[in-house]
Amino acid sequence: MASSDMSQQLGLPRPGPVLRVVLIALFSIWLAFALAINWGETSENVFLLFCGNTSKILQGEVWRLFTAPLMHAPSGSIWHILGAIMGLYFLGTSLEDAWGGARFLRFLIASLLLAYGVQLAFQLVLPASLSTKLVGSIWFGSIPAVEATAIAWALSFRNSTVRLAFVIPITSKGLVMVVVGLNLMSLVVGEVPPSGHIAAFAGMGAGWLFGAGTPSPLRRLYLKFRLRQLDRETAQARRSGQKRAKASGFQVIEGGASGKKKPEKKGDQWLN
Repeated sequence: MASSDMSQQLGLPRPGPVLRVVLIALFSIWLAFALAINWGETSENVFLLFCGNTSKILQGEVWRLFTAPLMHAPSGSIWHILGAIMGLYFLGTSLEDAWGGARFLRFLIASLLLAYGVQLAFQLVLPASLSTKLVGSIWFGSIPAVEATAIAWALSFRNSTVRLAFVIPITSKGLVMVVVGLNLMSLVVGEVPPSGHIAAFAGMGAGWLFGAGTPSPLRRLYLKFRLRQLDRETAQARRSGQKRAKASGFQVIEGGASGKKKPEKKGDQWLN
């Protein structure tokens, strides 16, 4: 899907092994909590125990930062889990195919941790009156990974088209506009998503940082840093070598006779 003639058509794209495991895991966790809470009389507090909560994370419940992306609303609406699964399915399939499963999995994990980590940091510095408008008391869901996947797809497959929900054709530029526009509209009307506004926009940034091309901007930055580091090490090695040569007092004198006179034999060439 590197060009427009490789666009997804009405047929179902075939996800790779990593994406299949991710989708099955997300749906299975949602289904288990939905059945337990709605039909098994399990307390919702069990679900909340795995959701993100900044104050509780700072008090030592660090696991919440890693389990929050796996949680999706178990009651009230199915669109939270469906939005996550459909977004990852339609856009993540081509990314895994282009990158390979290992990079795609690293991308998802890094994007979610960065998105929620940034959100946690912002909650620490923002006044409570503003923080409550941007983030709920708890936050959860893999939607930040969907935002990251959408941005990464758009920047990796420029001038391509994808058919969302089998029907809606949308170009890479249009996808960026839709993703950003919907989040801005949600912010304007004061609707706080389960994952929080900050995590959503941080997820978009993660999509650019970890997925905008091959190598990614983060990888390119690292390679430039390593190149400068190697250049400095090479320069230092040259300077230290010159200092050692001067300190020894030895010189290298070219062998052979000068001018037209040639040495009578090989032994006439001397090297000091």
